[in-house]
Amino acid sequence: MSENDTLSVDIWRGGEDGSFQTFHVPQRDHQTILDVVTYVQKKLDPALAYRFACRVGMCGSCAMTVNGEPRWTCRTHVSRVARDGKLTIAPLRNMPVIRDLVTDMTPFFEKWRRATGSFVPSATRHDPMASVDPASAERTAADEGIECINCGICYAACDVVAWNLDYLGPAALNRAWTLVNDERDADRTGHLRAVAGDAGCHACHTHQSCSTYCPKALNPTAAIAGLKRRTVEAALKGGL
Repeated sequence: MSENDTLSVDIWRGGEDGSFQTFHVPQRDHQTILDVVTYVQKKLDPALAYRFACRVGMCGSCAMTVNGEPRWTCRTHVSRVARDGKLTIAPLRNMPVIRDLVTDMTPFFEKWRRATGSFVPSATRHDPMASVDPASAERTAADEGIECINCGICYAACDVVAWNLDYLGPAALNRAWTLVNDERDADRTGHLRAVAGDAGCHACHTHQSCSTYCPKALNPTAAIAGLKRRTVEAALKGGL
């Protein structure tokens, strides 16, 4: 790839009522979307607002919408997503836009709180450390969801969130599933109760967009299906 090649990059500027601004960026081998945004901020427009931190796919803070799809930008190479030398970069959908590529993630984390996403200890620091069988069915189920980095990509990809802003969303429900399967948690019934309402797990339409776009290859759709089963079982037994 020649260093003289350029990318035509449309980047969202402003707030909810903003518009796209076009920049021309040198195209390089092994260039990521985050490299492109950083080039624009450093070389062309220092006022461009965006988030990033680790740059190695661990923190999730650099997530944006690239050519209409939610992605983590530090690990997405331009060669994979550019179309005829063009890119369109926008903030994640389903969250309010603060400015440019920065969204307000308050609704995302507030739904974590509503889904009781915090571990409830069943022991104190003075008790012996719990021994959990790594081969147990519950531990295996929890293992599949604990690598979530809270990037918000699944939330931005979810059509149900777009239709129903009360819906808890894939990340919050995935977190609830890990806690329901954690034998050390003292309020597993409480976690089920929190996700059993109209805006909880049963609102999921199983489109699997969350699983399709998750950069960590998690499967929130499967976690939500598990919550559906467990909440129904608990309700039939009078536990909810």
